[in-house]
Parts: sequence; C-alpha cells; structure tokens
Amino acid sequence: MLHHLSIGVADLHRASTFYDAVLAPLGYTQVFADDEAVGYGYPGGGDKLCLKLASPVIVPGDGFHLAFAAREPAQVDQFHTAALRHGGRCNGAPGLRPDYGDSYYAAFMVDPDGYRIEAVINAGP
Repeated sequence: MLHHLSIGVADLHRASTFYDAVLAPLGYTQVFADDEAVGYGYPGGGDKLCLKLASPVIVPGDGFHLAFAAREPAQVDQFHTAALRHGGRCNGAPGLRPDYGDSYYAAFMVDPDGYRIEAVINAGP
C-alpha cells in the first residue's frame, strides 16, 4: 500500500549513521543520499524510508511507530544490538510477543530523534 515514508530528523549524519547500522541486518541499505535527505530500501531499488533534515523535528505521539520486516529472529536481535550501540534506547528487548501472535518475534527501540521503531518477524498465520 505505501510507496515510501519520510520522517524529519534534526541531525542527518547522526540519523543516517543510526539507520545504516540498524537497517543493515534487515537487508536494507542507503539507496540515495544528499545534503538534505537519505533514502533506504533494498539494494538496487527505490527508497522505502527517507530521512529528511528538518527543524524543528516533531515526532508523532503514542500509537505511532515504524515496523521493519525481518526474515529471521537473528536479524531482530542484530537490529536491537546495533540500535543500542548507535544511540537508540530499548523500548522492548527481542523476544516473542504472544499477545501479538504465537510467532510474533520483535524488538522495539526509540531512535535518537525519539521515533519508536520495531524489527519484527511474524511467521505465523
């Protein structure tokens, strides 16, 4: 349904360093970059997430988060580790979330700008 999503960031270098690290384990990479924006997607494809330099940054409140697809639980674990190493704050350690489904494995983080993000694999029905 969505073609791409853009979010505003206060420091493009800090944000792109963070997202380079957390998205790499999930198979995403920078697909473009300039002085005002960095786009992420699958190698050779278009951007699905775009970081745009903004001032002020207004982060959506409760109820909003970005969930990135993983193909295996180890990628979720690596996402979480990379986020902690690059200025993220844990908002839910990697693990099964039975409230969301029997096979819902996810980690929840808050990025350096305050966006709530998640890596998830949901192999169940």
